[in-house]
Amino acid sequence: MVKGTLLAESLKVGAELNIPGLRLTSVARRDLSASVSAAQPPVWTFLEFEADDDVAGPLAASLAAALLAEGGWYADFSAGDDHVVVFSGQIFRYHHADLDGRRQAMDYGRAIGVPEHQLDWPD
Repeated sequence: MVKGTLLAESLKVGAELNIPGLRLTSVARRDLSASVSAAQPPVWTFLEFEADDDVAGPLAASLAAALLAEGGWYADFSAGDDHVVVFSGQIFRYHHADLDGRRQAMDYGRAIGVPEHQLDWPD
């Protein structure tokens, strides 16, 4: 089962995710003004989703094309025993126990400006 979170503010204007089988499970708005970077808005919209495992590849590819390159944005989800972290144009997929895979995704996030405290996706 694919389960993850996407922030609506991380999407490019005009971006659409049309992934058959992708289901929205929760929508929440939160004021995070105390912990955002200067390039990020203070209020975020959290979109939690799920799908069958066969959606993981198409979802990752669609997210990589839809996410903003500026602002240090990413989306992440679990897919079976793997964790997938997607940045604009870049996908990292690693086994939950693979610390090197997680480190590579975190290092990339740092390099593109994701604040350290936002590199906190669950494994």
